[in-house]
Parts: sequence; C-alpha cells; structure tokens
Amino acid sequence: MLIIESPQSLSSGEDTDKNAVDQTQPATPLTPIALSFFSGAMGLDLGLHQAGIKTLLACEVDRACRATIQQNVPDTALIGDIRDYSPQAVMHHAGLNWGDKVDVMVGGPPCQAFSTAGKRRAFEDDRGNVFLTYIETAIAIRPKFIVIENVRGLLSCPLQHRPHAQRGQGLPELNVLEQKGSALRHITQQLKCVGYSVNFNLYNAANFGSPQIRERVVVICARDGEIMPYLEPSHAQHSGWNLPSWRTFQDVVMPLQGIQHQHLDFPEKRLKYYRLLQPGQNWRNLPPDIQKEAMGKSFYSGGGKTGFYRRLAWDQPSPTLVTHPAMPATDLCHPTEDRPLSIQEYRAIQEFPEHWELAGSLLEQYKQVGNAVPVSLGAAIGRLLIKQLRGEPVRQYSNFPYSRYKNTDEVSWQATLPSALCSAIL
Repeated sequence: MLIIESPQSLSSGEDTDKNAVDQTQPATPLTPIALSFFSGAMGLDLGLHQAGIKTLLACEVDRACRATIQQNVPDTALIGDIRDYSPQAVMHHAGLNWGDKVDVMVGGPPCQAFSTAGKRRAFEDDRGNVFLTYIETAIAIRPKFIVIENVRGLLSCPLQHRPHAQRGQGLPELNVLEQKGSALRHITQQLKCVGYSVNFNLYNAANFGSPQIRERVVVICARDGEIMPYLEPSHAQHSGWNLPSWRTFQDVVMPLQGIQHQHLDFPEKRLKYYRLLQPGQNWRNLPPDIQKEAMGKSFYSGGGKTGFYRRLAWDQPSPTLVTHPAMPATDLCHPTEDRPLSIQEYRAIQEFPEHWELAGSLLEQYKQVGNAVPVSLGAAIGRLLIKQLRGEPVRQYSNFPYSRYKNTDEVSWQATLPSALCSAIL
C-alpha cells in the first residue's frame, strides 16, 4: 500500500588476505534474514539490523574489513571472494539448506569499475565481473528481495568502454554495448527475465538522517514482480515536506569534544593556506593573489575544484567522506582546527555505533569508513523491506528531491536511453 504526499498538501577493496579462513556458523533462521555481499565494515548491515533484519552471512575479501567483521559479529558466517563459492556453498556457510527461504540479499559490488573518475571498463574490468557473479548468485538463491547499492556512475556506465581518443568525427559510431547506461540496462534485463521487478533511484543520504551529502544508487528488486516504492525520507533540505531539516556536521561531532582524536596531518605547505580560511570556505576564498600559488597547475584545470583547501561548515552536512581525508583534491579539513577530520569524526558522520571496533591501521580504518554505506541509509532500506514483508503502508512524497540530479529513477532514466539500446537484448 502506498501513501502519496506532495509538498502542497503538507505544512570494499584491493587489499585482500588470500590466506584468510572463512568462518561458518550454524544459525537459527530468523525472520527476516539477509545475506550480505561486499560487506566492508558493515554500515549497510548495521542499518538493516536497526530495522530488524538479521544478517546471517557476510562476504568480504579485504583483510582489514574481514577482521572488523570477525571482531564485531563473530556469530555471522564470513566467506571470501564471491567468485569462489557456488550458490549452494553460500547457503551452506549461512547455515541454511538449499531451498530455504532468504528474505534479502544485499550487496554493494566494488564501485571503481563504474565510477566516473575511473577508466569505466565496467564488466571488462575484473571488479565488474564480481557484479555479474552477485547477480547470478542472487538469481539462483531467489530471495524475496535483491538490493544493489552503487555509485552514481552506474547510471551512465557502458558495458564496453571505448577510449575517448577513438571517438568523434570520422570514427565509427558507438555500438549498443558502448552506449551510456548499457551496463545497468544489462543488469535490469537479467533480473526482469527471471520475474523480478526492478526499481531504483539516486538517493542523498542526508534525506534519511545522515549528516552527510552522499548520493548512491539503490536498486531494489522484488521476486513477486511488484514494483517497489521509493525509500521514505526522514529529513529534507527545505521546508514544505513536514520533515526535520538535514542533520549537520556540528550535530554529530559536538559530543566528541574533549576526546583524544586520531587523525592524519596536512603538510606545512598546505597548512599555511588553511590558516587563512574560515569554516565552510575553500581555495576560492583565499586572497586572489594567493589562489594561483596555492593551486599550482590545478588552478588552470576545469571544474569547480571545490574539494581543494576545503574547510567543512558547522551548520551543513559533511561532504561525501572519501577513503583518505587529506588528498589535495578532496580535502576534508576540520572547520576550525588545522587538521583533517579524525577517524572518530569519520565514524560519527557515517553513524557507526561507539561499540563498533575497526580493525587495521589508521589508513585502513579511514578506508573502511569512507567506503561504507551510511547506517541511516541502510536503515531506510531495511524499514522499506520490513514494511513490504508485513504489508504495511509506505509513504511516498510526490516530486521529492531525492538527489541533486535529474532522471535518476528507473522510469525517467529509461526514457533518456537511446532507442536502439532500449530495444536491444544485451
């Protein structure tokens, strides 16, 4: 059941442990239960747990992430590379018999193959192949719901990448496999062919209670073929939706006052520029005669370059956390202190509970948290699934700005595809 509302009516990783030993724990099946893949530090699973969903199995290859999982949830079965396990083996490790019911399969396959910042080789990339393995495993196990989380680049990624030097006037036109969106089109075709409905959108985590601007594609598929509703927002940037305002950086870091922060350091040659900036400012706020000196060759490159010499604002959500807070183009500097964000602040922004232990070095901890799904976004996914399982109403908000971008939901995205791609069997 849907409740439609409108504003007018309202007032994971490359570091793998090849010698890791899987842990298999017999589990008493609970309802609802989930199998988790590319689990990382388990931000998504923590959100599902908040909503009342039990993760029986985690799948992860990164050494530090595996240690984090083992330290925090030793009763959760843990396996390694998904390509090393048949669907039957996955079920066995989860303590289930083949044919037992699984409510949810969730996974965020490695995003590098789809990122607009990468080479975008998609399924030609070895990391892209694990995406296909995840889909094939899910189709074999046939859970009630399949969830895929990924970066925005998934919406435009082609199945085959042609280098830009081989495009343009006088060169062959892009074939259907090289068209933008063909990778996601291929995935949705596979799922629809076996009876699953497919619905997706690009969601800003700030709309679900995260103190962070972080936009991710969430694909939710239902075995019964019923089109899934969108996630229910709990917060909004602007008034008119009868929802609380976005949470801010200050909201989550103020409780950390007085603790010992662990953090990286900026080199002195960058600190001298940071000392000239106020909260919420970046390189553009430096004196004009210093901007070129501070930016070097990057001054002449394109784009807004807002990640250079960026101090966070107290009264706004954090920018998207990255895996290293002190890289020149994606700096995440404290609003008033002359340092990058600490790992404690990273944890607070991604909403990891205090008891959750992170394994590995400081850099490995930053990477785990920076790659994680915000816990509140995971909880929003879990709440939607629980409501669908129970037949409870799901509130929908007409024209709600789920992200900063247009044509990111399944219906409008499909309408933007070339006609040849829409009719092709990939």
